Amino acid sequence: MTSGPAAVLWDMDGTLVDTEPYWIATEYELAERFGGVWSHEHAMNLVGNDLLSSGRYIREHMGIDLAPEVIVELLLDGVVARVEQEVPWRPGAVELLTGLGAAGVPCALVTMSYQRFVDPVLAALPDGVFDVVVTGDAVANGKPHPEPYLTAARLLGVDADQCLAIEDSDTGTRSAESAGCHVLVVPHHVPVPAAPGRAFVETLAGVDVSAVWAESGRPVVGTTRGD
Repeated sequence: MTSGPAAVLWDMDGTLVDTEPYWIATEYELAERFGGVWSHEHAMNLVGNDLLSSGRYIREHMGIDLAPEVIVELLLDGVVARVEQEVPWRPGAVELLTGLGAAGVPCALVTMSYQRFVDPVLAALPDGVFDVVVTGDAVANGKPHPEPYLTAARLLGVDADQCLAIEDSDTGTRSAESAGCHVLVVPHHVPVPAAPGRAFVETLAGVDVSAVWAESGRPVVGTTRGD
């Protein structure tokens, strides 16, 4: 086995940035604006999903008479405005990302958020930290389908089974696994079940990607499993 992965594929929401509170606040604003009903449980059910699926879920469970596509655009309006004011980085994420770049490890961003939400996050990072960016509006099938991760690996010119994906949700983890990637899980807002091939850490601060890779998907010393 090589000393490390051929590439590292990054989820964004909840992994690179802690934008879930922004999404949740915007969802509640949407419910108030259009006379709908919302709950924290419903909000958690959307973590990791592609946006159009979330729009359909919101239409049904919030009880508002808007097309899913319109709901998505309204959500993006609210979240983009918040991100433009402050990008909420996850602990250790930027340091790990820039360290991988300095070591010559290609990185891809694999997110179900749309490009107009991704742009202000990328603008806050050094140029070129991601060799490839795959967004939710650039694929036909969102997570948990394998297409997003398979697309990233193909664009990087590497095999998916030689990639390490970093995820925070079960939806994203299943997407990466079904593509053939090794997965490092950093649970945050929602629990991620333990399973063979999933390594778990509480934080990306101080993570040694080579050590995770050497364990071939088994949890490394000092990690914790999701519930």
